Amino acid sequence: MSYAAAVDHLYARGIELAPDPATSTSRRKFDLAHMRVLAAALGDPQKSFPSILIAGTNGKGSTASTLAAILQAAGYRTALYTSPHLSRVNERIQIGSNPISDGDFARLYFQVDTAAEKLVAEGQLPHHPSFFETLTALALLYFKEQKADIAVLEVGLGGRLDATNIVEPLMSIITDISLDHQEYLGNTIAEITREKAGILRPHGTLITLPQHPEANQAIGEVAATLDLHAISAANYIPHTPVLQHPKQGVILSEAQSAESKDLRSHLLPRNRYTISLAGKPLQVDSPLTGQHQQRNIALAIAAANELRNPIGYNMAKSNPKSYKISTTAIEQGIRNTQWPGRLELLPLANSAPILLDVAHNPAGAWTLRAALAQLPEDLPRTLIFSCLRDKDIREMTQILLPLFDSSSSDRSNDNILFAPINSPRAASLDELIAAARDLEVPALTAASVTEALAEARRITPPNGLIVATGSIYLIGELRSLIVGQNI
Repeated sequence: MSYAAAVDHLYARGIELAPDPATSTSRRKFDLAHMRVLAAALGDPQKSFPSILIAGTNGKGSTASTLAAILQAAGYRTALYTSPHLSRVNERIQIGSNPISDGDFARLYFQVDTAAEKLVAEGQLPHHPSFFETLTALALLYFKEQKADIAVLEVGLGGRLDATNIVEPLMSIITDISLDHQEYLGNTIAEITREKAGILRPHGTLITLPQHPEANQAIGEVAATLDLHAISAANYIPHTPVLQHPKQGVILSEAQSAESKDLRSHLLPRNRYTISLAGKPLQVDSPLTGQHQQRNIALAIAAANELRNPIGYNMAKSNPKSYKISTTAIEQGIRNTQWPGRLELLPLANSAPILLDVAHNPAGAWTLRAALAQLPEDLPRTLIFSCLRDKDIREMTQILLPLFDSSSSDRSNDNILFAPINSPRAASLDELIAAARDLEVPALTAASVTEALAEARRITPPNGLIVATGSIYLIGELRSLIVGQNI
């Protein structure tokens, strides 16, 4: 069977969290026992390599990609599993910096699908595995085939019942936690944290950072019951935030003005600073921009340091020889990290550049707002926005739309464009316009993402900036248009 057939077949199963078309209610097929049955039928591939699990609300992917790059720089055949993807589903499953090939994806997809159908027919599974469960099983099979030395796995949703949680991790990392997916995880920070803390193991190793007081308390309570070895990555964050301008930024076309080139120095200063690791200096030089990334980089450094100097009981028992990760490898891995769509500035020929950011919940919107606050006040800018219906549309629009309010005298050159996105969970254009109307902020709609980009380029002065955010689906489609067509 072909790759196209595999992808079509996968998507026909229904996107994770999308409403069931038959009942208009959310699918809730989360049961770790079902995932274990599927994995057992496939030979329990997750037992063939050591793993690291990463849960949290924001920063999981940045932490995972940084840690995987460090392990790769240290010479290990490193598997990386992340979600969701920007452009192609293959992006989620990587060995080194290489996504799974179309051929391997198709072959393994139908292997998983056939096994699942048999389990359903035999009554061992009540229904076919979900989109994410199927992809997770495929990834684990691929990592086994590829003889991965170690796998870095990003949790999809929550932690306790997430499909990735069938592994027995060397360590568990918890990134920053905020309100998101309340209908699945709980209505408070504490409830959500306890779900995410489900990736922790008795006598295991936890790496995290001080954050929201409710999250700190919930993590502490779970850690105490499990007799964990807990490591704070706080020592690896610079005491005084230091963001230095990059020596090399994106290459802008000659048609773009000097003002456009200055945007990177205003908005996207590179994370370049020195910290102390094991009593010696470590030079951080990360392409992940924004001060918030310093927390994710710190988590990756703390994880790498624990891997090379295991102290936790489970770590020392399962990995007595430790991993050989030099400080040089840590520095190189940080420099080589690739994680597109996060405060990513791309040039557009003969028009203003575009800033892509996947801020898809209120916490992400606040982070983007902090970055935009660094821009010159007189910079004309256009927002392309869309989001999912199950996100907090009201709060996200309250955070972002006033920054582009053309009815305000000091923002009269700004614009807002709402674009439809290809997801059954997408908020409608009517819902987005209603949110803007509630804020008394002018906004326009476009019939497609392609039309939104074309209109934004037309109405934004060359010395201005286009900002696109609100949904990973939106950023993925825009990035494919820009990078694929070199527009």
